[in-house]
Amino acid sequence: MRLVLVGPPGAGKGTQAQYVAVHLSVPQISTGDIFRANVGQGTPLGLEAKKYMNAGDLVPDEITINMVRNRLAEDDAAKGFLLDGFPRTVPQALELDNILADLGTRLDVVLELVVDDDEVVRRLSGRRTCRGCKRIWHVDFDPPTVNGICDACGGELFQRDDDNAATIQNRLSVYAASTAPLVAFYAERGMLVGIDATGPVDDITERAIDALRRFG
Repeated sequence: MRLVLVGPPGAGKGTQAQYVAVHLSVPQISTGDIFRANVGQGTPLGLEAKKYMNAGDLVPDEITINMVRNRLAEDDAAKGFLLDGFPRTVPQALELDNILADLGTRLDVVLELVVDDDEVVRRLSGRRTCRGCKRIWHVDFDPPTVNGICDACGGELFQRDDDNAATIQNRLSVYAASTAPLVAFYAERGMLVGIDATGPVDDITERAIDALRRFG
């Protein structure tokens, strides 16, 4: 199966991508991993991307698309893959069509993790990071024994700037503006399946697998 996973910040895409990919026996391919691999290995695309990253600029779509193209051409992706973080826009989705056509295949399904904004804000604004060991806790879902103190190393816990409510709301607005057209694009093609991404992780994974069965 060849699928794309989409969902807002805080929807649990990283966790679900890992579990679903293992269940389907396909590689989990995230844009973050692709960037790190190219930059770390000093590939021509990685060196080009690093110039933009070091300057604080967005990496152009062309570089990202070519990195994705190269990754999908690797042997382990020949029988399927789960893409997390790409495409993010309709133009990128059209480029993905071209990549897969060149490889003699096509996308099967787009799985959307559906979470309302209030739940996203609750999930992300409740995170606390240890200044010492960098472990992440959560005031509701995974609280430390002593408020503000890391159980693992005794370090001070703090809220990162990008975990405050105002920043999260802005991230959600950006996501909605760029991804809502993408979701509509795949829905019109009959390729979109959405699942409720609230509740225990195992329950969400079970919903995802059940939803994907009709595309298998």
